[in-house]
Amino acid sequence: MAQFYDARGNIYGVVSPRQIRAQGIDLPVSAAQAAQTRQTWSAAAVQAFCAWAPGEAPPHAKAHRSDGLLIGPFQDGPPFDLLIVNTDGTLAERSGNGLTIFSLALQEQGLLPGDEGCLLQVHHDKPEGPSPLQTSVRAAEFEGGQGFWLDLGAPLFAPRAVAAQGIESVVFNQCDVSRVPALHVLDTAWGFSQFVRIGNPHCVTLVDALEALPGLSQMRAEVLSQPLTDIAFAAPGGSGIPCTAGVNLQWAWRDGEGQIVARVFERGEGPTASSGTSASAVASAAWRVGWVKAGVVRVVMPGGTAPILLEEEAGELIRVRLFGAARLVP
Repeated sequence: MAQFYDARGNIYGVVSPRQIRAQGIDLPVSAAQAAQTRQTWSAAAVQAFCAWAPGEAPPHAKAHRSDGLLIGPFQDGPPFDLLIVNTDGTLAERSGNGLTIFSLALQEQGLLPGDEGCLLQVHHDKPEGPSPLQTSVRAAEFEGGQGFWLDLGAPLFAPRAVAAQGIESVVFNQCDVSRVPALHVLDTAWGFSQFVRIGNPHCVTLVDALEALPGLSQMRAEVLSQPLTDIAFAAPGGSGIPCTAGVNLQWAWRDGEGQIVARVFERGEGPTASSGTSASAVASAAWRVGWVKAGVVRVVMPGGTAPILLEEEAGELIRVRLFGAARLVP
């Protein structure tokens, strides 16, 4: 069965294509073909590997035992193809915590090159971005901890980067940002958002008080859960407004020099304790509005703190790196 790993409170099951097929699920041989036919097999895979066994779920548990599945590798050597499956059966273009977990699984299997970079290729069915989406990963030590640096490339900003529609331009900290009507109507403190694409789409809402950040329990309550699902999820799970392909939602508050406190509501999953690409988008948005400088930025989430390395050149953000570590869940 699947092995489950935890990266900052984000839990994924790692399964091989062979294990998927052993459950009688008709997964195509190639990751590219599997991505294009995901509607024929993904729901069955989520049910087989993410569903709680009868009587197994602890009190107040989420609907699934993990935040999704990592299916791969499809090869015996790098570059490695994989699929990231959300619990609603959709595919993600990238997941920082998921790729950290997949890197650890490869390392435990003796497949990850030692000190060299290794290319991970995530296949998906989203028309808005390239498939496969490549991420270079390297095992490393940072501040005394063992983990992996993920090179996420350069972020893109503004509504057009995530194909957002019906957005009003507003000014925050002398920087042009966006107002998302569906968020602003939920809370007037949520009136300043920065859209970021870092392989996948994000909407980072900037707030001026810690109290304006929604808590995990608030986001799980029906009064917020349904409207946030409508915003974040693509149809038919949500409304696909303002982004037809859906968008990951974050809220960010500046907590001193080089540190941002954040909350996350993921497209295809819902409220989550942490997210690597969300943390990277938050750090990128904070840089763009002048909250942080290039260098190491720490994004604090309920599941843990993500160190993000921002690299700047000639006034442009040219590279974002995420450091992550994971552990096997017994």
